[in-house]
Amino acid sequence: MTDTRKTALIVGASRTLGLALAAAYLRRGWDVIGTVRGSRHTGLHDLAEASGGRLTIESLEMTEPEQISALRDRLAQRTLDLLFVNAAITRGDIPIGEVPTDMFTEVMITNALSPMRVVESLRPLVAPTGTIGIMSSAQGSIALNTEGGQDLYRASKSALNQLMRSYAARNGEDTRTLLLMDPGWVRTELGGPDADLSVEESIPGVAETIEGHRGKPGLHFLDYQGQAVPW
Repeated sequence: MTDTRKTALIVGASRTLGLALAAAYLRRGWDVIGTVRGSRHTGLHDLAEASGGRLTIESLEMTEPEQISALRDRLAQRTLDLLFVNAAITRGDIPIGEVPTDMFTEVMITNALSPMRVVESLRPLVAPTGTIGIMSSAQGSIALNTEGGQDLYRASKSALNQLMRSYAARNGEDTRTLLLMDPGWVRTELGGPDADLSVEESIPGVAETIEGHRGKPGLHFLDYQGQAVPW
């Protein structure tokens, strides 16, 4: 009998949002490939041990282009139904004029440039009816920025959104679904302890929204409840 299970590649799945998304897709009956940085043991390894072989782990430091290319080569015989990139860092709430150049470069490379390099490189592995998604943030919305703060993080997510929009325009005939996902303000190391949502409240909605837009080509900027986020 033909195996009809779908396959998701989740880049940045070692903890919190990425780990919860990997678990959500396992619960949906998918095969999952999750990436981690380095060789240390993570929650993803524990999840893999309990997955009955449906979760495999790949090592990827996505700020290193040669590692992205090597991952593409290792997965060359796989067909992905979902490629989802989950990665972001913040370096504190610093007014932009006080941000050191090396900090600016680090955050922009991690949050904006590297996710797009992953998308550009691994796109051929995604089925024509598949989905390519990136974890963005409502803080990347220019329209919603009425209070300021988190200047560098906001700018990096705005840059990510702009780059993804350029990618979508350049590939206007692509039949794949393209998603920028806002998970909400979640209690993680990045979101902080005062955030509105737990991971368990956010990620099921993220997965449901991703699946609800399967087969809808074009670029969509959505929150974890499936609502459009203003650009």
